Amino acid sequence: MHFDRKDLTDQQLIDLYEALLVPRLIEEKMLINLRQGKISKWFSGYGQEAISVGAAKAMAKNEYILPMHRNLGMFTARGIPLDKLFAQFQGKSQGFTQGRDRSFHFGSKEHRIVGMISHLGAQLGVADGIALSKKLKQQPRATLVVSGDGGASEGDFHEALNLAAVWELPVIFLIENNQWGLSTPSEEQFKCKSFTDKGIGYGIQAEQVNGNNILDVFNKVSEIVSTIRKRSQPYILECKTFRIRGHEEASGTKYYPEGLVEKWQKEDPVENYEKFILDSELLSLDQVEALKTKTLNSIEEGLSIANSYPRPSPNFGKETEQVFAKRAASFLPTSTETTELRFVDAISDGLSEALVKYPNLIIMGQDIAEYGGVFKVTEGFVDDYGKDRIRNTPICESAVLGASLGLSIDNMKSVVEMQFADFVSCGFNQIVNNLGTSHYRWGQNADVVVRLPCGGGVGAGPFHSQSPESWFFHVPGLKIVYPSNPRDAKGLLLAAIDDPNPVLFFEHKALYRSISGDVPDGYYSLAIGHANIIEKGEDISVITYGMGVHWAKEASELFDDIDIEIVDLVTIKPWDWKTVRKSIKKTGKVIILHEANKTGGIGGEIASWVGEHLFEYLDAPVMRVGGLDTPIPFAKELEEQWLPKERFKKKIQELHNY
Repeated sequence: MHFDRKDLTDQQLIDLYEALLVPRLIEEKMLINLRQGKISKWFSGYGQEAISVGAAKAMAKNEYILPMHRNLGMFTARGIPLDKLFAQFQGKSQGFTQGRDRSFHFGSKEHRIVGMISHLGAQLGVADGIALSKKLKQQPRATLVVSGDGGASEGDFHEALNLAAVWELPVIFLIENNQWGLSTPSEEQFKCKSFTDKGIGYGIQAEQVNGNNILDVFNKVSEIVSTIRKRSQPYILECKTFRIRGHEEASGTKYYPEGLVEKWQKEDPVENYEKFILDSELLSLDQVEALKTKTLNSIEEGLSIANSYPRPSPNFGKETEQVFAKRAASFLPTSTETTELRFVDAISDGLSEALVKYPNLIIMGQDIAEYGGVFKVTEGFVDDYGKDRIRNTPICESAVLGASLGLSIDNMKSVVEMQFADFVSCGFNQIVNNLGTSHYRWGQNADVVVRLPCGGGVGAGPFHSQSPESWFFHVPGLKIVYPSNPRDAKGLLLAAIDDPNPVLFFEHKALYRSISGDVPDGYYSLAIGHANIIEKGEDISVITYGMGVHWAKEASELFDDIDIEIVDLVTIKPWDWKTVRKSIKKTGKVIILHEANKTGGIGGEIASWVGEHLFEYLDAPVMRVGGLDTPIPFAKELEEQWLPKERFKKKIQELHNY
């Protein structure tokens, strides 16, 4: 193996060797700890250390790195305290995730590291967001994100690379090609000969290096970073290597062909670089051994401290409080003046107010710039705020939602518009596994609002009419808002943007231009988590939200002999159980109404809560009404049957007669 030192000093070469030793010796220690039951799992990067150390050392300390589970050397090269690292592996409270997640599923803003989630490819879009933030702030910084060769088959890989290319983002996509995805060899993963071939299709420069040669990796990353800082652009860097041990230790390596491991052991990055250091007389054998002893002592010291830490003490309050970052206070209207606005215009007005208040806010979505979005919510925004802040995106929901988290990591805010709520399924992983968990796991807020035009009644068929709020109702770490009128729409949208947590903001399309109302001028925000009593009544409580509020109001006018109280939840998560309880204790009868199909809907959870907590106040069974359990159909006649509006009226009479 040839090592080209270029213009590196002797001390730089020695520093790289010392940095290489740390992950190798930690790895050997962790394998012992695994066998002793002191850690539960280990994902080995044995034989791949040159990539992690070489890349991390080539990056400036104020540049973000997004590693994977074989990149221990990236963490150690950034100087993460070993006792805290070992506490993380042991699930101790002193670890980076306080026992809430394992191994390398953590980040540290102090060290400019963003930890992975298990869903391969998800971090690539996050890197795009960090890189976008640096570009918008005109900070000449690179961002480096790692993908394995197996993870490069994910759709997130394509979306993130395409987005980076289109936006000319300063991000390095480092592909750690160890030629195996768990037990599946490369020839069963992809047909290209090299990942550099992919650069042509994306319009991205791509290069390959020997991933077992630390100087090749260090020099190439240094060269790319220097280029990126001068001219913002993405790069693909393929590092060829081999995974000596199993995907994780328990899986073993019996699937490897005979002799393959022995072949690659000759390419060992630590042993070969050590030989170079000795042959070049940069260090003597005694000095090498002294370095190893020094490194082992620091590892033993870190382990000793970590071992002394107690196991976590479960605390219900602490755990639930950590799910969300502390939210901003609400702001009442400062002006007594109001303007009559349609629902759609109230949302547009809210976005405009937020763009003025928050210079670090950007809006992203398909066709939202010059076209103004398919519903014209952002019409004219480009003229007022520019294309840097009102950003058309390719059709890549997952990458954009990942980028929104990256923006938040670099202290920016974002609003992401799904063209239709139905399409959010393409970004489901980013919402539920990245946005929803980041604060609980490692204290990183996700300052993101996702706007979701939803609902039926407009003849749009199965893929443009869904109400998917219940998909996310089950996921901790997400807030869900679903206003029914223009005043709430503006005030709650501003509250969502103020909030440092991920908020899903549902907007019923059929309300956009069908209802109007007085909306306070200027900036104001309404408290998330509070229901409204739309109409007071004594006989039946209707618990609903969105379009259901208008169906309930229509029914209230239809039944002169039934005194209906309408509770508009407004916020679905967290939902206002106190207002619901007060209403049901008064009426003794309740119907939960929502447009989404009945089975698995939000109404089921509320009905269960009512049965558990308010049983003694009920004079009749808890009733639910929702859409039919079929996809929402296109034909007007079929759609009207699907919607629960008429069934709701019958249920009102049935409950009243009970």
